[in-house]
Amino acid sequence: MTEKEQALAELEKIRSEALAVLADVADEEGLEAWRVAHLGRNSPVMGVFSGMGKLDKELRPLMGKAANEVRQTLEEALAEKRELLETAALQNMLTTEKLDVTLPGRPVDRGRLHPLTKVLRRVTRIFGDMGFQVYRSPEVETDDYNFTYLNMPPYHPARDMWDTFYTKRDGVLLRTHTSPGQIRVMRERAPEPIRAILPGATMRYEQLSARSEIEFVQVEVLVIGKGVTFAELKGTLDDFARRLFGEDARTRLRPSHFPFTEPSAEMDVGCFVCGGEGCPVCKETGWLEILGCGMVHPVVLQYGGYDPEVYSGFAAGMGIDRSTLMRYRIDDIRHFRNNDIRFLRQF
Repeated sequence: MTEKEQALAELEKIRSEALAVLADVADEEGLEAWRVAHLGRNSPVMGVFSGMGKLDKELRPLMGKAANEVRQTLEEALAEKRELLETAALQNMLTTEKLDVTLPGRPVDRGRLHPLTKVLRRVTRIFGDMGFQVYRSPEVETDDYNFTYLNMPPYHPARDMWDTFYTKRDGVLLRTHTSPGQIRVMRERAPEPIRAILPGATMRYEQLSARSEIEFVQVEVLVIGKGVTFAELKGTLDDFARRLFGEDARTRLRPSHFPFTEPSAEMDVGCFVCGGEGCPVCKETGWLEILGCGMVHPVVLQYGGYDPEVYSGFAAGMGIDRSTLMRYRIDDIRHFRNNDIRFLRQF
């Protein structure tokens, strides 16, 4: 037998033996083992390519073509076998794993808005109806914007009321109220009139209780113009309270002090828990504070770029958390951030 005949016979033997073994393969694991053994790097057919350099130059093209044909035949046989095994596996699954289409489907859990988000959107709509625009301001502020420009210089004792969280950068802190946004919006729009609300998160170092948290959402209300009066402040806030809490909501303004407003007041709404009789939620007073307010202080107007001899304005800052407590008759403010799904599913 010539060298050519012997080489071709060896290739035929490789092909026939590989196909015979493939016919007995019954699963994917066996198929992968067959692929490694008969088409892998150390398989007999690949050995033919490795030994091509030992053949005569005249025989190499013939053997290369024949070896490629054998490899191609084995690859096609592998693909056909894989398809057969996949079809058989699918048929077996359809036979043994029957699906009862009469069973009820799995319920799809739908997300919902957090109660704070609901009330914040409601507040935004109410003030939007009054012609207010929404203005966003930073939650990380400088000491100047948070205190100094609001008539609280470094020595001012009122700073103790807003004990907060400071960053490692000197003079940079997490804002204690949304009032710093007053300066930012005034400096952007002076000397034009302003009618804006500034919503956002605020942080204070507070003692946790049923009515206070270290983080809470506020909405700042700011009106600047010529001839703005305290009567407009009261009328705006009374209208807001009735729209948010109902037409029968009881409100009152009582004198207070804030460094950035003069005169200043706080607005209370009748306690929803006790109906005004007195309880732990309202500290036995029958009233719940919802916001602080007042006429913008002349110093703040000057820092904002307005002449206090020409312009006046009013401002109010309300806690959305406390308003949400009253709107939904919730007895503990800490529920909002405990992430208890049983609580959140009620809204």
